[in-house]
Amino acid sequence: MKAAQSPETKTGRRVALLCLSMSMILASLGTSIANIALPTLALVFDVPFHQVQWIVIAYLASMTLFVVIAGRLGDVFGRQRMLVIGLAVFSLASLFCGLASGLWMLVSARALQGVGAAFLMTLTIAIVRETVGTDRAGQAMGLLGTMSAVGTALGPSLAGVLIGWVGWPAIFLVLVPVGLLAAGLAVQFLPAVEPVEKTPRLSLSAVGKSGLLPGLAANLLVANLMMATLLVGPFYLAVALGLQEAVVGLVMSVGPVVSICTGVPSGRLVDSWGAPRVLRLGLGTLAAGALALSVLPATFGVVGYIAAIAILTPGYQMFQSANNVMAMADVSADQRGAVSGLLGLSRNIGLISGGSVMGAVFSAGVGSTTIEDATYGAMVDGLQITFLLGGLLILIALWFTRRLASDKG
Repeated sequence: MKAAQSPETKTGRRVALLCLSMSMILASLGTSIANIALPTLALVFDVPFHQVQWIVIAYLASMTLFVVIAGRLGDVFGRQRMLVIGLAVFSLASLFCGLASGLWMLVSARALQGVGAAFLMTLTIAIVRETVGTDRAGQAMGLLGTMSAVGTALGPSLAGVLIGWVGWPAIFLVLVPVGLLAAGLAVQFLPAVEPVEKTPRLSLSAVGKSGLLPGLAANLLVANLMMATLLVGPFYLAVALGLQEAVVGLVMSVGPVVSICTGVPSGRLVDSWGAPRVLRLGLGTLAAGALALSVLPATFGVVGYIAAIAILTPGYQMFQSANNVMAMADVSADQRGAVSGLLGLSRNIGLISGGSVMGAVFSAGVGSTTIEDATYGAMVDGLQITFLLGGLLILIALWFTRRLASDKG
C-alpha cells in the first residue's frame, strides 16, 4: 500500500481528522440507521419481529467480537493500512446489505458490516495521537465523541427519509460512497507508521500492571447506564406519559444533540485541565444525571426527563474524552490498537449488559412483563429503580478510577 502523506500541515491535519470523523460517523450510523427500518423489513421479508431483530443483533455482535482483533491487527500490520481495509469491508458489506433479497442474506451482510465497523471504531481512536500529537489528543477525542453522537442522532432521521423517498435498500447503499471516500482520504492523509517487526501481545497480566483495568471497568459501567437511557426512555415517554411517536423521537434526540454540543468542549477541557480531573468531574456529573432521572421525571414529567438528560450527557462526553486519553497516554505505539480494542470491547459489553440487565431491572421495577399495559405509577417505579441502580454503578466506577486518577493527576 502506498505510504500516506504525513499530516504535518494544518490542512493535512484537518483532512486527517475529517477522515477519522467520517469513519466514526459510519460506524455509529451502522448502529442506528437500521433500527427504524425493522417494521418495514418485517413486512418486506414477511418474518416475525424476533427474527428481524437479528438485523441489529448481528451488527452489534460481530462488532463486539472483532474490536480487540481489529486493534491487534492494526498493531501488527499498521493501523492506517488496517483502517483502509476496514473501510473497504464496511463499504462492500453495505453494498451487500442494499442488494440482499432475503432476511438471512441481509443478516449475514450486517454481520460483515459489523466486522468493518469494529476496525473503524477501534483504529480511529488508536491513530489519534500519531495524527494530531499529544497536546491536541483530548480535543481530537472530543471531536470523535461528537461524531459518534452525530451518527447516532442522524441514523433514524436519515433512514426515515430514505425509506419514504427511495426504499429500504437506500439506507445501506448511501453508506457505500462515504466509506470509499473515507478510505481514499485515509490512504492520502493518515500517517502510515510502519509496524515493528515483532509486536508483543497484550496479556491480561500486562493490562493489570498498566493500570488499564479501572478505566475499562468504568467504561463498561458508564456504557451500561447510557444504554439504559436508550432502552427505558422510550417506554416511559410513550407508555407513562402517552406521547406520540414523533414527540418521543424528538425528546430522545435531546441527548445526541447535547452530545454534539459538548463533545469538543469536553476534549478541550481535558487538554487544559488534565484528564484525571475531567474524569472525576465527568463521573460525578453522570451520577448526578442518573439521580436526576430517578427523581425529576416523576415530578415534572417530560420537562424533568429532558432536564435530567441535559445533566447526564455532558458527563458522558467528559468521561469518554478523559478516559480515552488516559487509557492511551502511556501505551507504547506498538500496542495502541490493542488497547483501543479493549476500550471498544468494554464499551460494547456495557451496551449489551445495559440492554439486558437494566432492561430486566426496569421490568422488575414495573412489576409486569407486559410493560405496554402498566400503570403510570408502576412505570415511574421502574424508572426510579433503574436509574438509582445506574447512579450506584457510576459511583462504583468513580471508586474504581480514584487511584488511577490520583496517580496520573
